[in-house]
Amino acid sequence: MSWGSELWDQFDNLEKHTQWGIEFVEKYTKFVKERSEIETSYAKQIRNLSKKYQPKKNSREEDESKYTFCRAFLTSLNELNDYAGQHEVIAENLTSQIISELSRYLQELKSERKSHFHDGRKAQQHIESSWKQLESCKRRFERDCKEADRAQQYFERMDSDINVTKADVEKARQHAQSRHQMASDSKSEYSSYLQKFNQEQNEHYFNVIPNIFQKLQDMEEKRIDRIGVCMRTFADVDRQVLPIVGKCLDGMTTAAESIEPKTDSKQVVESYKSGFEPPGDVEFEDYGQAMKRTASETSLSNSREAKEKPVGKSKGKLWPFIKNKNKLSLKLGSGPEDFSHLPPEQRRKKLQGKIDELNKDIQKEMDQRDALTKMKDVYVKNPQMGDPASVDPRLSEIAQNIEKLQFEAQKFEGWLAEVEERMPSKSDTNRRSGLYETQNNSTVSNNCAQDRESPDGSYTEEQNSETQVKANINPVLPTSSTPEFDDEFDDDETLPTIGTCKALYPFEGHNEGTIAVAEGELLYVIEEDKGDGWTRVRRNEDEEGYVPSSYVEVFLETNAKGAMTYI
Repeated sequence: MSWGSELWDQFDNLEKHTQWGIEFVEKYTKFVKERSEIETSYAKQIRNLSKKYQPKKNSREEDESKYTFCRAFLTSLNELNDYAGQHEVIAENLTSQIISELSRYLQELKSERKSHFHDGRKAQQHIESSWKQLESCKRRFERDCKEADRAQQYFERMDSDINVTKADVEKARQHAQSRHQMASDSKSEYSSYLQKFNQEQNEHYFNVIPNIFQKLQDMEEKRIDRIGVCMRTFADVDRQVLPIVGKCLDGMTTAAESIEPKTDSKQVVESYKSGFEPPGDVEFEDYGQAMKRTASETSLSNSREAKEKPVGKSKGKLWPFIKNKNKLSLKLGSGPEDFSHLPPEQRRKKLQGKIDELNKDIQKEMDQRDALTKMKDVYVKNPQMGDPASVDPRLSEIAQNIEKLQFEAQKFEGWLAEVEERMPSKSDTNRRSGLYETQNNSTVSNNCAQDRESPDGSYTEEQNSETQVKANINPVLPTSSTPEFDDEFDDDETLPTIGTCKALYPFEGHNEGTIAVAEGELLYVIEEDKGDGWTRVRRNEDEEGYVPSSYVEVFLETNAKGAMTYI
């Protein structure tokens, strides 16, 4: 159905309709633009969310990556970031494939519509002008006819009047004839112009206007088709990213399915295992028998209660391994260089990790050295390529770096060897447990110490036990993290001397239960190291306390559990 034949008289309505069509295109363009802005904003928010929950460097979250659920969450965050990227793709495609195209098309559409209606108005003005000319010819013809009739009637009156002269009659006759001639000319003109107008009108309504309206119809149909294409593109833009979005969602599902509770439970053990053995049975102390001071010194109970002293003055057992829990730090990555603040198992892992890291650095430096050596050989063989001496400074620097790294590796290997040597074994634990079971009613021996581990499992291994591991490694001096002691010494009873010792290094002994010593000082040994790294010594009758075993050279008496010397 053609607009030209059916809507020939609806020029104004077609003008309004096509203008409404243009406004609809503008509205749809605005809609797509706002959708694109929403996608961009959504993608930005999703990216910010993913970035916000990404693990921070040099933080506890790095250690959390060892757990499967943490790795799954990290994978989900990465997939979510990719998911946000697809929304950015949607926004970009909407902008390039719809918004830009429609904006350009709108300009073309407005220009085309303006041209067609300009031609239509021009044709309308022409036919209206022709109609006005026809009306003018018609009125002139009508006026000339009336004038001719009046002139004829006047001539007839003059001709019948006997009082009028012949000249007047002749004049009236000539006037009537001229008026009839004018009327005849006007009639011919009117007839000719009427024929011309009819032709123009027929051309206007059956050719010019239909052609213009047909162009408008084609333009409108093209606009509607373009809107349909844009709407299909609007859906296709989303559909194109669905496979990648599906992969992102599949990645999140796979990450969730990779979570292994059992593995994470094992990782908890690996992360927090101290390497200590549980404490053995507590020995029975028979207060009905005379006891040696050294027999009850490591008992968990208070051995002074049997003595005749006021209850208010009784002191708790000296327990060098119980540390203030608020000060106990098992946070990996903090503490001294030798990781002596950590339990043995965790310390061993950190030392091994440090050694592996140093070995990688050493290998990297060696690879650079080999490459530079080859380059130098090439320069020696082909001097025109470069000066061999220019490589020497770098080779010297690399050699120093390797030597430094090897020294560091040897230092950590020494600490690792000592840690592995000092870690308790299950056989030792079984031996101690069996010994405690057979001593239920016997005299208390001084093997009752639980390697100076506290009943609550707190770890307080000495800070400075890693000394003199290798000849080229300097002894590690104690720091302020030396274990604290929970009790004071009981001065009412003096322990027997079992040997002597010589201080190899100065020890400040700030914590309760320790004693400060100077390098080279000679002291008396009143209780040997029970495997905890501490030796109890006495300076005089009033001064005694614990010092790190690695800080002294001990000479036990022959009758005191066999003569032995250790550093």
